Amino acid sequence: MFQKNKVIYWGFWVLITIIFLYDTRYLITKASLPYFLVCGAVRVSLIVGMAWVNLQVLVPRYLFVKKYAVYISLVFLLVIGYLLLQSLYDCYLYGYVIGPNTGQLSGVLLYNFTHTSLYILLTVALKFSIDWYEQSKLMQEIRVEKLQTEVNYLRSQINPHFLFNALNNLYALTIKKSDLAPDVVLKLSELMEYMLYESDADFVPLEREINYLRNYLALERIRHGNEADIQLTVTGEADECSLPPFLILPLVENAFKHGISQTIQNAYLHIDLAITDELIVKVTNNKSNFQKDGETGGIGLANLKKRLILLYPDKHVLDITDGPIQFEVLLKIALSC
Repeated sequence: MFQKNKVIYWGFWVLITIIFLYDTRYLITKASLPYFLVCGAVRVSLIVGMAWVNLQVLVPRYLFVKKYAVYISLVFLLVIGYLLLQSLYDCYLYGYVIGPNTGQLSGVLLYNFTHTSLYILLTVALKFSIDWYEQSKLMQEIRVEKLQTEVNYLRSQINPHFLFNALNNLYALTIKKSDLAPDVVLKLSELMEYMLYESDADFVPLEREINYLRNYLALERIRHGNEADIQLTVTGEADECSLPPFLILPLVENAFKHGISQTIQNAYLHIDLAITDELIVKVTNNKSNFQKDGETGGIGLANLKKRLILLYPDKHVLDITDGPIQFEVLLKIALSC
């Protein structure tokens, strides 16, 4: 960034030099080429020196710390010093080299004052613009790092939550001494492998996430047996598509927690995944007779809302319908395919 700023400043002064030389090109014929070059070198050197003192000394020591009166006074003195030196040289150049000076000293001073003020404003504006750009870029980097930290934190909350539910399922089967317990251990090991080794990336293949969900539902079907209607329907091709890990699971976990797990009869959970240029997830489950309106989510669902805001700002839709006997969630997000 420092090298880039040097290029910008050098480009600025090269442009100023070209403009001044073009404006005084008549000196080549009136005073000769050497005087033309010396005139340009003197003026540009004085302006560069004045700008350096202003930007490197006066601005950081007085303007940035809001000592405006001191800053303005010192800039005024700086301009006066420049005017004296430049006007003396102009009087020499136009009075003795080119010929008798027909102009007035006041005119020379006014010309130099207006041009000097313009150069000061331009250099200060350039510095503030560069500083603002650097600060904006730094703030953007900080925001991105903060978002990534929050996303990683939210992801870390999901895994223990799921593990707690899965171990509860296995515990229930071992209490019943079910022959399905070994199958549960196998599926749980596959899920843990995905959680520990395959889900560290910011985005994972959509197909892997769907397989993870299938295994999860298989565990739940084993636990609930024939007492619940659990269905997963997938339409569309998941090839080449990806999304952040564990983005669908909170919806399913929430449906089990507040629906099937608390319902004795006629419990159901229907999950529909439609894959096009976006992922459409529809989760429908019955509500428990003991569940009050508004009791629709826990840690998992709250984390999901935060993750969607961080990962898909203005690129997702999350609609929650809390009906009298049914709870429905519709999630739409843009896919990375």
